[in-house]
Amino acid sequence: AGLQIKYAEETGITALKVKHNNVLGYHIDVPERHAAKLLAEPFSESYIHRQSLASSVRFTTVELSELATRIAEAGGRALALEQDLFDHLVSETMKQVSAISAAADALAQLDVTAALAELAQEKRYSRPKVDGTLAFEIQAGRHPVVEAALEAAGQGPFVANACDLSADKGSNHRLWLLTGPNMAGKSTFLRQNALIAIMAQMGSYVPAGYAHIGVVDQLFSRVGAADDLARGRSTFMVEMVETAAILNQASPHSLVILDEIGRGTATFDGLSIAWAAVEHLHEVNACRSLFATHYHELTSLTQKLPHLANATMKVKEWEGNVIFLHEVAPGAADRSYGIQVAKLAGLPEVVIERAHEVLAALESGDEGTRTKAIIDDLPLFSLSQAQASAKDSPAAKSAALQSALRDAMDEIDPDSLTPREALDVLYALKQKALS
Repeated sequence: AGLQIKYAEETGITALKVKHNNVLGYHIDVPERHAAKLLAEPFSESYIHRQSLASSVRFTTVELSELATRIAEAGGRALALEQDLFDHLVSETMKQVSAISAAADALAQLDVTAALAELAQEKRYSRPKVDGTLAFEIQAGRHPVVEAALEAAGQGPFVANACDLSADKGSNHRLWLLTGPNMAGKSTFLRQNALIAIMAQMGSYVPAGYAHIGVVDQLFSRVGAADDLARGRSTFMVEMVETAAILNQASPHSLVILDEIGRGTATFDGLSIAWAAVEHLHEVNACRSLFATHYHELTSLTQKLPHLANATMKVKEWEGNVIFLHEVAPGAADRSYGIQVAKLAGLPEVVIERAHEVLAALESGDEGTRTKAIIDDLPLFSLSQAQASAKDSPAAKSAALQSALRDAMDEIDPDSLTPREALDVLYALKQKALS
């Protein structure tokens, strides 16, 4: 700024500016109309021409070049000083790395502990009893994630359930066989008890009214269905590999949750595998286990295995529909309600009706005549049935109504209607929409 004022006064050019760019660096910029003055004596000796543009001409001076050099050197020294300070900071920090790591660990523990304490107070968690026994008793247990999701969605409270797999009690029902329809909450119940065990052993309060957990040395989970295409493993193969790991490694102090073992293969093969797995868990592993299944035949194993107990997800039937109560109760389910669940999922009505027919045929008659009776009933669906189902679907009805209303609206000329006629048309459209 000082040089700019000096040069402007010296030349008498008030429009003179000292500027900077990446090509010329610092330079003097004057309008093109004043360029001749600087190119002539006496200014031509001190003002060195650098560049001509359409609207301006650029010059420099020895003084300005020296200033630019000093600025560049100062910038280099500043960078060198900055690097020296940074290297010194790194060196001093490395000397304190142990203390910094310890402080970070302490801060992390404090952060997690404070967050868990706040969560426990907000969600009414309880302090679990953890010891070296084989106890596993949970009263009014809840799934922490599902409960939070329900609250966030405003869908009402989570249904709490009890679980007692204690292996050191008189009843000693350390293995529960859980039956019930899909969507009733079996997988959620399995997961919530595993999560409660993890939370208790990590020092957290747990989402339950009461919890007594004997230390779990290993927690095994076979829940969900997924293949492993990269290794050439089908869904059933993955399931069997994981089940094998559980049966080969689980100890009496382990906790095992298994969800629908054997569902990925033929019915009798799957039932046989599930049957043998239950017996192995009971007799060999002797661990605390939750085993969810749709094979109702397994419930009869309680007559043979003294430490096995049946539990079921309660449902209620109402006018042909099934209502899921999400409550765990003693006993066994007598039905899977698979067709009702399929209906809730939106399968076409003609498919639901045919499924009921096939189910009735399978449940009646001897084994040799079941399949033949179903095949003899072909064709499965007539064209008229499918068309009627499509015509009666909500989507088809909605489309037909929209088309009818659109046609009616196209025939109306609002400008030619009297108030009375307009009112009559409005009532007619309302009647058509409600019909």
